[in-house]
Amino acid sequence: MFASVRHLQPRPTLDPKLLAQVRPIAAASSRVLPVVPALQSLFGPRGLQRGSTVRITAQRGSGGSTLALTVLSAPSAAGHWCGVVGMADPGVAAMVGLGVDLRRVVFVPAPGAAWPSAVGELIDGADIVLVRCERPVTHPVARNLVAKARDRQVTLVIVTSTPEQWPLPSDVELSISDARWSGADGGYGHFVHRRAVVSASGRRGAVREHVAALWLPSSDGDVAVAE
Repeated sequence: MFASVRHLQPRPTLDPKLLAQVRPIAAASSRVLPVVPALQSLFGPRGLQRGSTVRITAQRGSGGSTLALTVLSAPSAAGHWCGVVGMADPGVAAMVGLGVDLRRVVFVPAPGAAWPSAVGELIDGADIVLVRCERPVTHPVARNLVAKARDRQVTLVIVTSTPEQWPLPSDVELSISDARWSGADGGYGHFVHRRAVVSASGRRGAVREHVAALWLPSSDGDVAVAE
């Protein structure tokens, strides 16, 4: 079961024993974190770099959370610690289906206005930190988090509904469009899979511009390339 940290105060402090456990197991000299095969084309030959910032822009319900959690799946499966801040609980079954190792996730679902402090504390211990932004982030807050993540060689994954919610350019920019569920027939039955188009780009040539069609998720519950 994943770790859960709730009822944060204005200046939240995570359990020191927990933070001691969440120390990176891989040397920071290993510059690249693993990525599941379905996402490799989005990150290009350089892969998922430590200390980089990845922004995922997607309207609610279009697969942004699914894509973001899939970015965590390979690192967590390899033993890297992950932090997730500001994302409502997607469910144990869904996360396991995406390949996330819940034993390696510290989950902070409702930090409120104290979310920058929660992200900052997780950056001190984790290898990769995911945060969903519900409101526009100020330049000073964004700069401080990006600088700290770069200094600690921690990958920062930002999920927003609109580009304006995050004020800084990111090393990797992923944008989801044309997301459509399939499976229900004539209003009956269950949605089975969601096909979406993901566009990738990046600053300073970090990622070549690329477009991929993905199942977010597939009928098997994972993320896969859509033919």
